[in-house]
Amino acid sequence: MKIYRVIISFTLIIFLFSCSVDKEKPNVILIMADDLGFEALGINGADDYNTPVLDSLARNGINFTSAYSQPLCTPTRVKIMTGKPNYENYEYFTYLNPNQRTFGNLFQEKGYKTSIVGKWQLNGVQYDMEFNQDRDRPYRHGFDDYCLWWLTERGDRFANPNIFKNGELMDNNIDDYGPDIFADHIVNFIEKNKDEPFFIYYPMVLVHDPFLPTPDSEDWNDLNKRNKGNNPIYFSEMLTYMDKVVGRISNALKQNDLDKNTILIFTGDNGTDVKVKTKNKGIEIQGSKGLSIKYASNVPLIINWNDYLKGNKTSDAFIDFVNFYSTFEEILGVEKSNPNALSFLPLLKNQHYNEREVLTTFYNPMWGTRNLERGVYAQNKTHKLYKNGNFYNYSVDLLEKNPIDINSMNDNLKEIYNLLNYNLNKIPDLPPDNFNGWKERGKEVRSSNKFDRNWKLNLK
Repeated sequence: MKIYRVIISFTLIIFLFSCSVDKEKPNVILIMADDLGFEALGINGADDYNTPVLDSLARNGINFTSAYSQPLCTPTRVKIMTGKPNYENYEYFTYLNPNQRTFGNLFQEKGYKTSIVGKWQLNGVQYDMEFNQDRDRPYRHGFDDYCLWWLTERGDRFANPNIFKNGELMDNNIDDYGPDIFADHIVNFIEKNKDEPFFIYYPMVLVHDPFLPTPDSEDWNDLNKRNKGNNPIYFSEMLTYMDKVVGRISNALKQNDLDKNTILIFTGDNGTDVKVKTKNKGIEIQGSKGLSIKYASNVPLIINWNDYLKGNKTSDAFIDFVNFYSTFEEILGVEKSNPNALSFLPLLKNQHYNEREVLTTFYNPMWGTRNLERGVYAQNKTHKLYKNGNFYNYSVDLLEKNPIDINSMNDNLKEIYNLLNYNLNKIPDLPPDNFNGWKERGKEVRSSNKFDRNWKLNLK
């Protein structure tokens, strides 16, 4: 009997210990809006948009002002999911090679329940890639559960959305709204897995065009407008609805007593659509998605983690999208796979952080529906140097219209130039032909038919 009691006591101790260890593992939710530049949130100075949930999360966490994505969606998605720069594994637009390891695999292997919800667009359907009808692709990339738009076919993403849920096409109709379906799925996943650590990756379909009414819009009552047209007048309503969806997820954490030990991350995949103009602190800013100026890739980044982050903090530390993977590795206690990537976990724990001075970008869109810029560049907080030799003070020359004459630089500019050039030489040039045989444009495009580089910042 005494031995029996000892065994029971020992088993109970192990059980309690394992439970306490699991509770020390933070849940992680990564939300990435589609086509949302830094300038479009209220907390970042937007004058006419309503984003109270995100503003509140920022005031109770860290609001980053120097987070930089790729200027276009698929390049960013491949980069953030794998922790690798585009020259290593970005092969085709709308495609992630099945041989790539993602942060889903990373969390899954450490015992987390994992889910991906929202926009997939990575099977290579657009270029008829091999096995592009494979409905198990999200599972192979480390996700136990999925609810996704554009898995094997595109269809609509908002009203009457074309969504696959764990291998099956959902039976939706014109009264169903994609962002609500995704939010319901996430809330249910949280409630189902609240007693064990989980990772949720939510690449949103909002606020990408087509710009259409939301269920909170008066025009939603007109069935003819739900899936027809593309009017930027609806951007503001879509942005507010996006904020509302984030609020549903945040509230689900609170209701399940998970908000203290959950790292809630919100960011964007690239700059705002070029059809949208945003008034920010009295300045009118045209969306710059697809280009290479600051507004094309400077995206919002808000991180909320109640166990560590208290009060309002703002950080101008450079955050590159390869940093997410390395941060997750540090959270999980995994050896860093990319020695050049920098984890920003110390910033979240109020610890010393060796901030990078220079951020480098390799941008080769491989998308030909309209004129896009392409380029390789290095930047510090004020200046940017391209591989083609163009050197800008982009903190003043925001549209990069006036390159600095490198033959008449003072000593300070020469020092900046040399630092950027040193970092730039570490990454490859753009190929005239991509390794997959897809022929890119032979020269950099400096304007597009939808973006006017001569537009002026309207200072008031």
